[in-house]
Amino acid sequence: MANTQIQSEQIADDAITQAKIADEAVGAAQLKFSATGGTITTAGGYTIHTFTSSGTFTASKAGTVEYLVIAGGGGGGSTVGGGGGAGGYRTATGFSVAEGAHTVTVGAGGAQDTSGSDSVFSTITSTGGGRGGGFQTGGTAGGSGGGVGGRNSFANGAGGGAGTASQGNAGGNRGGGGANALGGGGGGGGAGAVGGDSRALDGTNSKEGGHGGAGLASSITGSSVTRAGGGGGGGDISAAGGDAGSGGGGAGNGGSAGTANTGGGGGGAGNSVAGTAGGSGVVIVRYPS
Repeated sequence: MANTQIQSEQIADDAITQAKIADEAVGAAQLKFSATGGTITTAGGYTIHTFTSSGTFTASKAGTVEYLVIAGGGGGGSTVGGGGGAGGYRTATGFSVAEGAHTVTVGAGGAQDTSGSDSVFSTITSTGGGRGGGFQTGGTAGGSGGGVGGRNSFANGAGGGAGTASQGNAGGNRGGGGANALGGGGGGGGAGAVGGDSRALDGTNSKEGGHGGAGLASSITGSSVTRAGGGGGGGDISAAGGDAGSGGGGAGNGGSAGTANTGGGGGGAGNSVAGTAGGSGVVIVRYPS
C-alpha cells in the first residue's frame, strides 16, 4: 500500500512539473516579439517582412527591428536626357517600434521627367530619386540626384542634382567640351556612388551618356542583393548611352527602365528614343525569430 501511494504521489508531481513547463513555454511565446504585414519569410534565425507595395507592419509588442527602406527611383530625362537618380536608401539595426500598427508606404518610380516617390516605414522616410535633366537642364535633387541633361549644358550652368545625406549621391555632369559643344546626359546617382559624367569621344564633344552610379548591397533577406543603382544618361546624336548602375538602374538611350522594387533610376533619352521610368521602392523589416 505504501509503495502504491508513493508511486501515485510521484505521478502527481510529474504532472505538476510538466504543467509548469507547458505554462512557461506559453508565457515565453506570449512575451516573444512578432508582427504581421507584407510577405513573411525566415532565414538565418530571422523573421523577414518584405513590402513590395504599401501596407501595415503590426507589432505584437514593443521591440527592436532592422529595416531597409528604399524609395522609388527617378525617371530619365527627355531629349538627350540625364539618367534618373536612385531612390533614397536607408538602413539601420536596433530601431525601436511600439506595439501596434506602423504605416508602410512603398514609393513608385517616376515616369520620364518625373522624380520618384518617397517610401516610409514608421518614422523613417526615404526620399524619392531625382529626375534626370532634359534638354539643356539640370537634374533634380533627390535620394540620389538625377544626371544633367545633354546639349550645351555648360552654357546655362546646369548640373547634376544633389543627393540626400546618408541616402544617396549626386547625379553626373557634362564631362568636357566648351559652352557650345555637343554633349550627352550625365548618369543618375546611386546609393553607393555618384553618377558618371558624360564621356568625350574627342577633345571637344562629350557625346556619350554617363554611366549610372552603383547601388549598395544588403543581406537583410538572408542573401546579398544590390539595389538603388542610378540610370545611365542618354547619348547625343548617334553616340552610346550610359550603362545602368548596378542595383536596378536603367540603361541610357531608352535602353531599359529601373527594376521594380530596387529603387533604380530610369535611363535617359537619346535623340529619337524616350527616357525610361524609375523602379519602385521596397521596405524590408526583420527581427530574430
